[in-house]
Formats: sequence, C-alpha cells, structure tokens
Amino acid sequence: MEAPLGDETPAGALAGIEGLDLGVELKASDEALTLMSSVEPAELLKCVFPDSLVTVSEGGRDLGKFSVTVEFARRVQQPCLLLHAQSQGAIDDSPCGTTVTAYLTTELEVLEEDYHEYVKLEGHSLDRRCHMVQHDGQMLIDKVTTVGEETTMESVSYPMSAINGIVTEGSNLLLMRLLALGKKVPEHMTFISFDQGLHIIHTTFSELGLKQLQVGDETVEVFGVERVVHSVEDSPTTWQCYFLADGHMASRVQVGSPVTMRLLQLQSQLEKGFEKIPLVWEEDLQMRSKFLDRKEELKADHASYLRQHPEIRALISDFLQFLLLRKPNDVFQLLTVVDCL
Repeated sequence: MEAPLGDETPAGALAGIEGLDLGVELKASDEALTLMSSVEPAELLKCVFPDSLVTVSEGGRDLGKFSVTVEFARRVQQPCLLLHAQSQGAIDDSPCGTTVTAYLTTELEVLEEDYHEYVKLEGHSLDRRCHMVQHDGQMLIDKVTTVGEETTMESVSYPMSAINGIVTEGSNLLLMRLLALGKKVPEHMTFISFDQGLHIIHTTFSELGLKQLQVGDETVEVFGVERVVHSVEDSPTTWQCYFLADGHMASRVQVGSPVTMRLLQLQSQLEKGFEKIPLVWEEDLQMRSKFLDRKEELKADHASYLRQHPEIRALISDFLQFLLLRKPNDVFQLLTVVDCL
C-alpha cells in the first residue's frame, strides 16, 4: 500500500471520507486503464528477476538494503505474480524497515497484499501493519497501528468497481519495471491509490528520460521514471527511479530525502570478481562420503527390487542365451526385432 490506513470508514464509502470533495469521484485515466489491460505475457516474463540495492546517506554512509523479487506463483489455484519488496536499515541509529508482499494478476490487479512498516525509537516505537485482499467483489482492508504501548485496529472495504486502476506499493514496483523495459512512459498515466488517511487519491507516472549513471567502475545509460503520489491532507510525495536496459533498478530516491538507494555493481562486474574453482569431488571428504552412502543405498534398493521380481533374472538369462546362440553383429538391431515379436 501507499500508506497505512486512516480511521474506520463504512464499507464502500468514497465521497464520505473527511477532506474529499463530495462532488468528485477520482478515477484512473483511460490511458492508464488501457496500459494495465494490455500487458503481454512476454513482457511480464522479462520482469521476473530479483533486484538488490544499497541504501546510503548523502555522505556515502551505508544505511541498509533494499530488495525486490518478482516470480510466477499460484494463489488459490489462480496463476499470478508474487512480488516481495523489503527495505531494512537505520536512521540516526534507530532500526527501521518496510516489507511488502503482493499477489498480482497479469493485469497488475491486486489479489492480496501485506504491508508492514516499523521504526524502533527509544521510548516511542511505531509499527504499522496493513492487509488487503479481494473477496466477493470487494477489497477488504485491515490495519493495525501500534505507537508505543497503544494499539489501534481499523477495517474498511471498497467495491472493486470503485477502485479500478488502483496502484499499490507492490504493484507500482512491477509497473515501473514494465515502463522501464519499454523505455517509454505514455502520456496521461494517472492511476488511483490511497494516502495516509485512506483517501482515494491520484498517483501519476511520467518519463524522466535517459541519463548517464556511475555504477561501480562503469558509466551506464539508465532510463528514469517519476512517480508522484498526491494527498488530500499533505504535500505530494515524489519518487524517482532509474533503470538499466534490462529492467534492473539502478537507483531509487524520494525527492527531498537525504537517503538514496543505488546499485553498487553490475552483474558483469560481480561475475568478474569470482574465480571459478574446479570441483574435484573425489578429494572432498564430505562429498565422497555422500557419494559412497548414495552408492550403497542404490545397490540395496536395486537388490531388493530384483528379489521382489525373480522373473527379471530369468528374462535376462534367456536373452543372453539367445544372443550367444545367434551371435549377431548388430545387437541393437536384434533388440528391435525381439521387441517386435
């Protein structure tokens, strides 16, 4: 999700949330809906890979890690994509992190998503957990917020027809991969999302174009995508992400934040850094022991099978006798003839 949820809201409420213009029902643009419905399986196949970035301060201090994995999966017997993103680190020596797990359809529709955010401050810790799931045409959302010793629980639901074109914290990461691989962000990419108070708001995507970026010892060309998350009560939040030609994320930053997530090394640089060591298993005591154990296990299993089927020995004996009598030049051809009899 974009943010933890706000106060409890009646099921299906759209315009009754405090702060919204009662006469306006926010919707995703036609262009955005078309994009979501036109994603090809071949495009999704290119998005199935892991990303791993390092979080650093303005001064270059290592603050933590950020990772994203996308894989094909099944949920309740339905084929889907499973996205898992995790950010862990420390700000002013206080542990903090965010975890998102999302099950998405091939049209980037959210089937289920878990969001967990925490900040462990001395005497004032914060923990937010939010779960959304589709059920009977509704998106059911449950939220638990713990601040210090105080815990609040809220629930809300929306009809799926009212949130067509929704983009969450999970689906937005996959959407940006798709846009980056296509090296183009169409105009009018306006989706809907939730802000901190569960107001339905707009979130927009735009193209930042190409630029040069230093990754390890190399300078590479990257493609940028900007995402702006609007809000009813607060200022918009802007994220800028740059991607390599193969769709891997090279950098990610929230505009105005002193923290940047960036790729330290290209995959080719990592491969150069590792020397392949030839494997001589006969000289490895552990592997040799496993080999001998497995060998004895197979011998015992084969012997047991032969004892259970004594007719096998008779068949082999008859065939050998047949070969010795005929003495064929081509044994394999004779096997074909015998098989046909």
